[in-house]
Amino acid sequence: MNFIQGMAMMGLILTTGWLGAQDTKVETDVGSQLGLGFVELFNGKDLTNWADVNTSPKTWSVKDGLMVCTGKPIGVMRSTKKYENFILVIEWRHMEAGGNSGVFLWSDARPEGNRLPRGMEVQMLELQWPYIHADRNGKPRHLGYVSGELFGAGGMRAIPENPRGSRSMSYEMRCKGKGEWNRYVVVAVDGTVKLSINGKFVNGIREADGRKGYLCLEAEGAEIHFRRVSIMELPDGRAEELGMVLGGELEGKKD
Repeated sequence: MNFIQGMAMMGLILTTGWLGAQDTKVETDVGSQLGLGFVELFNGKDLTNWADVNTSPKTWSVKDGLMVCTGKPIGVMRSTKKYENFILVIEWRHMEAGGNSGVFLWSDARPEGNRLPRGMEVQMLELQWPYIHADRNGKPRHLGYVSGELFGAGGMRAIPENPRGSRSMSYEMRCKGKGEWNRYVVVAVDGTVKLSINGKFVNGIREADGRKGYLCLEAEGAEIHFRRVSIMELPDGRAEELGMVLGGELEGKKD
């Protein structure tokens, strides 16, 4: 099977949500067809592959095979390597109602005044967040916040597929609440991001003005756990084919 055929297979799997299945054999088979493979960025034992930026030695730890973040102080931990075109699989769960976190793509890992860096943020909010952070009149915040919203942080700009202001909100609310595991599959290619939540692609953003940088995991006030962080890099010169496969995948959901 040549690379373009492999990309077509990947497109089918992404569109149908197979890559979101719990059976990791699917991912292994896809990687084999593409001549690529996933690398585990979390080994379940320590924080190899990660470097603290502006949190504290107590913020991040490993317990019972899980990466545990206390959420305090607000800040990020970054990957030791920069990434450009890739597929990221990340599994997470909030441990507190209204918890706030996220993963930054293509980040410079240089936090500004709010302690968070520039980058494309893939939001991770617990389902009670809009109610806990209601406005002064008691009206809950927009529910779009809590299901994998995508947005440029720290001045990064991009065009949302399903706009809510400058952010892109999911077409379908698929995140689970406190204590339950969520699975994101993030496809990041040439400034375009497509997001699958728990087995289905539901969000996208494109033409980001930053396309290479660190991954950053965010501490933002509440305990969150990660049990898997895996990445498949897409070599230079091969991202275009995957972009062509995925380019129109979300448009059909607007009808």
